[in-house]
Amino acid sequence: MGSRIRDVSLAVSDELAPTTKELSQGQVNRYAEASGDRNPLHIDPEFAATTQFGGTIAHGMLVLAFVSEMLTAAFGRDWLESGRLKIRFRAPARPGDALTSGGRVTKVDGARIVCEIECRNGSGETVLDGTAEVTVS
Repeated sequence: MGSRIRDVSLAVSDELAPTTKELSQGQVNRYAEASGDRNPLHIDPEFAATTQFGGTIAHGMLVLAFVSEMLTAAFGRDWLESGRLKIRFRAPARPGDALTSGGRVTKVDGARIVCEIECRNGSGETVLDGTAEVTVS
């Protein structure tokens, strides 16, 4: 079944270990194929250059997967079984960006942990933010 985090001793204000992932056009293209979302904004540099974004951007759910990876590293199987997110997309993520996901504990209520989470690009711009909630066993 995999490992569980049994001794989670997090307190309010504790930081979750951040993760940084380099976003490539290849990842975006593979995500487009896997998801079936082949919007040219994501996979056609010539088309995307004519849009308000000035180039291709990643699918929001691909960026969210990077955040979920950070939460899985922090909470293991508990995140996969009980994790919930409420997020807002703030800015596009672009191929070539180094995306850093992180979080901070805002509430501990018994086994329930609530965190503020965010993902920032290499320029420090917030790509997405929100809250994550997990019940640890």
